[in-house]
Amino acid sequence: MNKIAFIRTGGQTGVDRAALDLARKFNIPILGWCPKDGWAEDMPSAPGIRALFPELKETPLSDVAQRTRWNVRDSHATLIINPRRSDYSKGTNTTEEAAREFGRPYLEVRSGKNAPEVIGWLNALGYELTLNIGGPRASECPEAYQKTIKIMENVIRTVNHIPLK
Repeated sequence: MNKIAFIRTGGQTGVDRAALDLARKFNIPILGWCPKDGWAEDMPSAPGIRALFPELKETPLSDVAQRTRWNVRDSHATLIINPRRSDYSKGTNTTEEAAREFGRPYLEVRSGKNAPEVIGWLNALGYELTLNIGGPRASECPEAYQKTIKIMENVIRTVNHIPLK
């Protein structure tokens, strides 16, 4: 039985994209809402991010806030990876607000040093979780992708009992 059964995210550059790449690497099924036409900052024209990740479903609106809110709503918990821990990321702030509104547990972390905290938090939540992972896009935080990989590779291996190869 896996701790993380599904990874849900919206497909934006930065944190979201790292989460999708890790889901593929560890064979964790992908779920997620993306804006209408699959919009992402590096893939602004249809089919957008859905060309790489057809598992993502489009929201009726192109507003990224709808995607963010629906991903929180449709998950058991949300992990926010915010390397700079600042308020400049509107989407990251929307994620936190939606988690409070929908009564979903959430945790915000900054770096690989927080991996033990994430593992403990996930262990307290149960098994077969749909984990929403969000945070700033690459234009807001260029190091977001790499920081997410560093945190989540260790977390996924530990909580889903995946050995090093």
